[in-house]
Amino acid sequence: MKLSAGILLYRKRLGFLEFFLVHPGGPFFAKKDKGWWTIPKGEVMAAESAYEAALREFEEETGHRPIGEMLELAPITQKGGKEVRCWAVQGDLNIDTFVSNTFKLEWPPRSGIIKSFPEVDKAGWFDYLEAKQLINDRQAAFLEEVLEKVF
Repeated sequence: MKLSAGILLYRKRLGFLEFFLVHPGGPFFAKKDKGWWTIPKGEVMAAESAYEAALREFEEETGHRPIGEMLELAPITQKGGKEVRCWAVQGDLNIDTFVSNTFKLEWPPRSGIIKSFPEVDKAGWFDYLEAKQLINDRQAAFLEEVLEKVF
């Protein structure tokens, strides 16, 4: 089974919690919105812990390294069978300054043209109701657990 790990950044605003989510970049997700946003996350490599992978992936996908007390959340299994481990941390991040790493892909397929795409093309802060509509449905459990434990 594949294992991914990520960080759910949250902040308190006007008595409510807001969650930081990202939208996957590249041509496959260009026209997909609701249900496709996610926590910044990625695959755990053989020589690292899930926690180390979560920190690395957050930094690669946003250009920022989260700091603060990390709250380990219950893991979830996505529809494709991938397990996702997640840590939540309170913090703030200016979405105007996020910078994602890139990946290369032949696009259009079988064209011989290699293009570079950002791993994350959009990021935003959302209240619970907005975040629940946008996030991958299995990852919504992370939002709910943070609400229960923090708010």
